[in-house]
Amino acid sequence: MKQRPLTYFARISVVAAVITFVLKLIAWRLTGSVGLLSDALESLVNLAAACVALGSLAVAARPADDDHAFGHSKAEYFAAGIEGALILLAAAAIGWSAVDRFATPQPISQPSAGLAIAAIAAGVNFAVARVLLRVGRRRNSIALEADAKHLLTDVWTSVAVIPAVALVAFTGWLWLDPLIGVLLALHIVATGVSLVRESMLGLMDTGLPPAQLEIIRATLAKYAEQGVQYHALRTRRAAARQFMSVHLLMPGTWTIARGHDLAEQLECELQRTVPGLIVLTHMEPDDDPSSWKDVELERQEPAE
Repeated sequence: MKQRPLTYFARISVVAAVITFVLKLIAWRLTGSVGLLSDALESLVNLAAACVALGSLAVAARPADDDHAFGHSKAEYFAAGIEGALILLAAAAIGWSAVDRFATPQPISQPSAGLAIAAIAAGVNFAVARVLLRVGRRRNSIALEADAKHLLTDVWTSVAVIPAVALVAFTGWLWLDPLIGVLLALHIVATGVSLVRESMLGLMDTGLPPAQLEIIRATLAKYAEQGVQYHALRTRRAAARQFMSVHLLMPGTWTIARGHDLAEQLECELQRTVPGLIVLTHMEPDDDPSSWKDVELERQEPAE
């Protein structure tokens, strides 16, 4: 069965963001709660972030070309970084609204209707976030994962806001409403910083996770029995794409054809054990002293 493109799920996120923003805006207008205003502002950021994710996934899906021989998948990291920045802006807006409400407290009006609408919006976000997170993790899409985490942050915001606003309406403790807004702003800041950090690590060619590295090393070690050693193992992740390169030290008495056949076999096995891995190998004779020195990223000039 053919997989749906990642942009399909990003479009679902855009539609969900529009629906939840409108619902939460209605809830805020009904109640006048700064807590629900905070929730609505975060949904507005969700909409902007979903649009960014959709655009980045469309770019990332483009095939490799002359100017981008390794593809365009790193575009996803820009989406994650922008989402993180938008979350930080939302936190600032929420904090500002909360501080202003401390100075001019207002009672909560029509709490039942407003909170019911906010609960429906939270349910929509939760359902969509679960789908995006599952697809994002299965297909190594950082943009979808970031969008899902963003939506889940919105869900937990609603989970905190709804009972808190109900408590304000029931007790009349008007100071509690802006306090909720301040606490939510601090929580949202942590999410935004995490997304920006993850985006920066991806753009800096961070290596594969330790679990995958262990699989790669174990696979390479199996070929030592055939007289093949290795060094200069390097890995990096570019959103849905994963890359590795390695130098294979083979017996100098082997023919080029024999070495090539073994390298092909090794590459196929690595791709089976780490799905989606793109493998680049470089063969070197183990009886040449210079082969053992060739481990740096930038090849050193031989000494005269």
